Amino acid sequence: MAETVRVRCPSCRRDHLYAAQVYPCACGAPIAPPLLRAAPAEPITHRTWTDDWVTVRCQECGRQDQWPQPELGCLCGTVLRVPVRPVSAPAPAAPGSTASLAARPSRIRLPGTATAVVRPSFRPVTIRTARDAVTAAALYLKWLGFRDVVQPEVRPSSGIDLRGPGLVAQVDPSTRPATLRDVECLWLNGLSISASSVFFSLAGYADDARSRADDLGIPLFVMDLTGSPQPVNGPADELVSTGV
Repeated sequence: MAETVRVRCPSCRRDHLYAAQVYPCACGAPIAPPLLRAAPAEPITHRTWTDDWVTVRCQECGRQDQWPQPELGCLCGTVLRVPVRPVSAPAPAAPGSTASLAARPSRIRLPGTATAVVRPSFRPVTIRTARDAVTAAALYLKWLGFRDVVQPEVRPSSGIDLRGPGLVAQVDPSTRPATLRDVECLWLNGLSISASSVFFSLAGYADDARSRADDLGIPLFVMDLTGSPQPVNGPADELVSTGV
């Protein structure tokens, strides 16, 4: 259960009881960012990636991952950043151990020595509608080796168009490049259920979105109207080469 701390708004001096949201670790243990009781909450006036995410270590398996920075909205309208205890440097871990893999966010982890997968040619589906784009992406994921990929009848508010065991995927059929927020939200959805994330877009990606996807290890694909996805970053190239 997450710890509860008293948070005072510096703008109106109201006191709040706050408990950080609990998320599941990849090992299944519940995790909540450890709150720093001694430090005051600070109003959020400007957002950056560094400020919006914090590193949290799982006490069960030692894994470290990036989690949303705890925030509290005061009744006066001020949004407060609730301080978190920093993660101290972990002891050196043996190569291949859980702790040695903990320094990076959840991603598709492919063995560096894996050999290329030989598979039949992909048979695309012509894209005429947004639903066709989702269908083409689903077929492509199955071709890559993901099992039981399904799409909901109605697109959920989370934006996740496809799911499978250990997989979430988003398909953007719009005419605008996918944004940084699109990529980060997909990653967070995958992180919350310990699943790998894959993104498909018809209009490509903004530069900062591609950069963030590289940092997080999210494969990015673009699709044309023939329904043939093409990898556009390193994680996507690796996924196509080795499969899952």
